[in-house]
Amino acid sequence: MTIDWNAYPCGDFYDELLAVPGQARPALAGLLTDLESLGADELVARQAAANVSIKEMGITFTVYSEEGGAIDRTWPFDIIPRVIPQSEWERVDAGLRQRVQALNLFIDDLYHDQNIIKDGVFPAEVLAKSVNFRPQCVGVDPPLGIWAHVCGSDLVRDGDGTIYVLEDNLRVPSGVSYMLENRLVTKRVFPELFDHYAPLPVDDYPSQLFDTLAALSPRPADYPAVVVLTPGIYNSAYFEHAYLAQQMGCELVEGRDLFVDDDDCVYMRTVDGAARVDVIYRRIDDLYLDPEAFLPESTLGVPGLLRSWKAGNVALANAPGAGVADDKVVYAFVPEIIRYYLDQAPIIPNVPTYRCMEPDALAYTLEHMAQLVVKPANESGGYGMLVGPASTQAERDAFARLIQNDPRNYISQPALKLSTVPTVIDRALEPRHVDLRPFILSADRQQVTRGGLTRVAMRQGSLVVNSSQGGGSKDTWILPEQPDASSI
Repeated sequence: MTIDWNAYPCGDFYDELLAVPGQARPALAGLLTDLESLGADELVARQAAANVSIKEMGITFTVYSEEGGAIDRTWPFDIIPRVIPQSEWERVDAGLRQRVQALNLFIDDLYHDQNIIKDGVFPAEVLAKSVNFRPQCVGVDPPLGIWAHVCGSDLVRDGDGTIYVLEDNLRVPSGVSYMLENRLVTKRVFPELFDHYAPLPVDDYPSQLFDTLAALSPRPADYPAVVVLTPGIYNSAYFEHAYLAQQMGCELVEGRDLFVDDDDCVYMRTVDGAARVDVIYRRIDDLYLDPEAFLPESTLGVPGLLRSWKAGNVALANAPGAGVADDKVVYAFVPEIIRYYLDQAPIIPNVPTYRCMEPDALAYTLEHMAQLVVKPANESGGYGMLVGPASTQAERDAFARLIQNDPRNYISQPALKLSTVPTVIDRALEPRHVDLRPFILSADRQQVTRGGLTRVAMRQGSLVVNSSQGGGSKDTWILPEQPDASSI
């Protein structure tokens, strides 16, 4: 079977590979030709080979059922890469650095003088109802003044090609291990493409992450003691916790492996006795970190951990309390936050957003729910939101009552025409909608992944890309400008 790009249905969406049916975007004609020369049968065979590789490599994620059970599933992956020109990516890179810098200044301000509230730029009522603001962190000065050391900001592209920030993840953002594994699998199944193209590398992320964490150490050392703190094997992101610990050469620990001694320092239990810990890359939510400071019933954390952090004897990444900026209502204020702290216009725009706490925005949302996507402030994974164009009147009526009962907890946005990428479906290539999660590291310097985790909605017409709801992923190529490569 051959691939007929002229029959590929771009529709009225922005396709990342084809400008129109049969015509590649600038500098990608060679890639189009290379894929076509392989033929549909070969692409299907290579997709099968990728699936086998993923299973053999043990790349999994965990899905929780409504009954509370946990199911391990093989990571869903599509072999056709998503390509972004380097010239376009440079602007995205700059915009992400700008955004995270402003968000860190914002978080630090909220836990200190709250000048942004005093100056009338950010409403006090939004902070007052924040479920992620931690009073225990007021007045704390984390190393280098950074609260969110690892941020995953989700990007989407609309039908006219504009890239927007959809949301910011600043608590315990996940997915970077899958970005790294996607590249390894793609190299396995498409070695000849890497002979002709040179996407910017991503495999230096573990060393960049370690350098970021090491820069936070309270003790000068060439190789500080860094650990990755996991809730355990039943956590949905446990594969990533183990993967990153292994790649960084760090210990993977659970709360029971650590203790805080009388000197307010953190120690790890080892067969050779107690060993002091300098930096903890924690993958546990705030409320479970320390039963002394947060939830007393938590068995996942370490008693006294917050006390040690406040004393400056251990660094925590991300810092407790960073999630105050991980709120979709706060997201709606990020353009103002950037202007306030940096005196700059945002490089990457937000998706146009209606803050339901404002009377006009509330009225507009209630009147146009069939055309909008409505989101609660702190849900994730695609849960708890209303996709207006795909909803019933009964669902919209129920959601209207939720919004009216707590307007501060909701925002609404137009339903975007998310961009698409050709995807192997059965024995054909079909467009599927995608988003992108790059990762930004912040400590003594900022570093941005060259691309990120492209998530793809595998179901036709679906805009939900989350793996927990049937989504998959693709390798993301940031491709330097070059003449079209010769075909294979």
